[in-house]
Amino acid sequence: MVTIGVEEEYLLLDPDTGLPVPQAERVCATAGLQPALGSGEVHPELLQAQVEVATPVCETLEEVGGHLLRLRHALAAAAEQAGCRIAACGSAPFAPGAPSPVTDTPRYRALHARAPRLVDEQLINGMHVHVAVPDRAAGVAVLNRLRPWLPVLVAMSANSPLWGGSDTGFASWRTVVFGRWPVSGPPPLFTDAADYDRRTTGLLTTGAIRDLGQLYWQARLSERYPTVEIRAMDVQLRADDAVMLTGLVRALVATVLREAEAGLPLPVPPPEILAAAGWHAARHGMTDTLLDPHAHQPRKVGDVVSGLVRYLTPALEEAGDAREVLALVHRLLQEGTAADRQRRALREGEGALLRMLATQTAASSW
Repeated sequence: MVTIGVEEEYLLLDPDTGLPVPQAERVCATAGLQPALGSGEVHPELLQAQVEVATPVCETLEEVGGHLLRLRHALAAAAEQAGCRIAACGSAPFAPGAPSPVTDTPRYRALHARAPRLVDEQLINGMHVHVAVPDRAAGVAVLNRLRPWLPVLVAMSANSPLWGGSDTGFASWRTVVFGRWPVSGPPPLFTDAADYDRRTTGLLTTGAIRDLGQLYWQARLSERYPTVEIRAMDVQLRADDAVMLTGLVRALVATVLREAEAGLPLPVPPPEILAAAGWHAARHGMTDTLLDPHAHQPRKVGDVVSGLVRYLTPALEEAGDAREVLALVHRLLQEGTAADRQRRALREGEGALLRMLATQTAASSW
C-alpha cells in the first residue's frame, strides 16, 4: 500500500469577534500536555495566529480520518483553554487592525524582513498531502504529469472566499495570496531529478528564496520525506472532505506514475493555459465552469470532476478507497465547496459563520 500523510493549518480566532488572535504558543504548549498527541504532531506556523498539525504516516484513509479528528479535537480543547477557537478555513474571514505577530524563529523573522507585507497577509491555511514515491526520479515524473489536474484540485478544495470582513469574489483567495511569492503556482516541467535539483539550487543562488521550504509550488518533492507533496488545496473545513481529497491525490499519484512507467505520452499544457485554468478555478471554485485538463476548453464542473473520477477509479479501487471517495465526491457536487457553505452562513450573519467554522472544524465524526 502506498503510504500517505497529511498536514493541515488552522487559524486561531476570537470566539466572539472572529478576529485572529496570537495564541499559537499557548495553544501548542497546552496541546502538548495531552496524552492523545505525539511529539511533533502540532507546532506553530509563520504567524502566531496559526497552528499546524501533521498526521503520522498512514496506509489507509480510515487512518487519515482518525488522526485528523484526534488532532482537531485535541487542538480545539487546547484553544478553548486559551480563550480562542480553531478554524479550518483557508483565509481569515475578519482581519485584525494590526498584523498578527510573526512566530519568533530566525527563519520566520528573516522572511518577514524580506517581504513584510506579504508575511503580514499570510493569514491563509492550506492542506498538504504527502504521497510516498519509490525515488526522486519517480517523484519528478509524478510532478510533470499531475500538473494539468492541479486547477481541478484547487476548485474542489476551495475554502477561502472571505478576507478582511468581505467577500473577495474568489472561491480560493488563498491561491491568489500565495501566488504573489516568487516561486509559486504549478511547478514547471523538469527533465529528471538532476534537473530538478539543479534548477532549485539555481533559485537559491538568485537570492529570491533563502531555503527550499520557500518552493511554494502547488506540488514539489519533499526535502524531509521520500514523498511528493501536493500543496494546491485549501485546508478543508470538514475532516471527511480532507479524507476525500487525500484519496484522490493518492490515486492521482499512482495513476500518473503508472503512465510514466508505461512510457505514455506526457501531457504538456501551454503554460499560459495552465495559469489561466488555475486562476479560473480559484475565482469560481465549483460554481461556474472548469477548463478541461486535456482539451483546454471550458466545460461543466460536473463533467470535469466526473472525468477525474473515471480517470482515477482503477487506482481508487486498487487502494480500497473507491466507495468512500466516490460518495464524498457526489456530496461535494450536490452541496458545493466549503467556500459556498461559508458564503451561505455569512448571509445569516457573522455569528452563524463563526458557529459553523467552529462546529465543522471539530466535528465528532467523518
